[in-house]
Amino acid sequence: MEKQWLELEGKVAIVTGAASGIGRHVAEVLRSVGSRVVIVDLTVKTGDELEGMYCVKCDVSDRDSVDAMTQAVMDRYGAIDILVNNAGLNRPRLLVDVAGKKPQYELGVDDFNLMFDVNVKGVFLCAQAAARQMIRQGKGVIINMSSESGKEGSQGQSAYSATKGAVDSFTRSWAKEISQYGVRVVACAPGIMEATGLRTPAYDEALAYTRGTTPDKLNTDYKKSIPVGRAGMLDEVGYVVAFLASDRAGYISGTTINISGGKSRG
Repeated sequence: MEKQWLELEGKVAIVTGAASGIGRHVAEVLRSVGSRVVIVDLTVKTGDELEGMYCVKCDVSDRDSVDAMTQAVMDRYGAIDILVNNAGLNRPRLLVDVAGKKPQYELGVDDFNLMFDVNVKGVFLCAQAAARQMIRQGKGVIINMSSESGKEGSQGQSAYSATKGAVDSFTRSWAKEISQYGVRVVACAPGIMEATGLRTPAYDEALAYTRGTTPDKLNTDYKKSIPVGRAGMLDEVGYVVAFLASDRAGYISGTTINISGGKSRG
């Protein structure tokens, strides 16, 4: 097969949270350029395949589960070339429900811990497990999925924004630690993207309440808020990830790439 410009053919790429949403699109883009993609998710069964991509069930917030996942990948492929740390969740919550109408949308310890367990601890555990193997190989790329909210903050999403700020800090710090061993660490920060099945009516209800409006009045007129005048396409995140995973991006490490149509600050 003729090599493509990115030269990712045969590379082993783990994508966490890849059964749906952004992760699934990232996985499909990497597969389209010839990578051997491993879909890691709580909702899949280890050993199954989705459109030719090997599946491993994993709870990214649990060290034993992450260790078992990385061992399963090594047993099957013998290497880990790319890790896309995409698994994450968001529960819109207010610091204080001043109106007092829906106390379930005030940030509680359980929601706080859940977001930090998956979005921060999960990123750490997966990165550590993959980095150990990549350092032995002398080469690898870790791509962390951040968000524009990690830079900008977001009304009703303080805990989620804080987790993504942590991801940005992980990225900068880890790059300083392990780039010298041939392992690059970068991050992507998507902004407002096209809708996925993960954006449920319950999510919209919570988000609308935290912003003092109703679900039908949530702002969707992106021409007013996004310079390019539209929401991003999920595949566009995949294209950036594929580039960052390739040797074409070999001098990029320790930074977060905005994918926000010009909306985010750098």
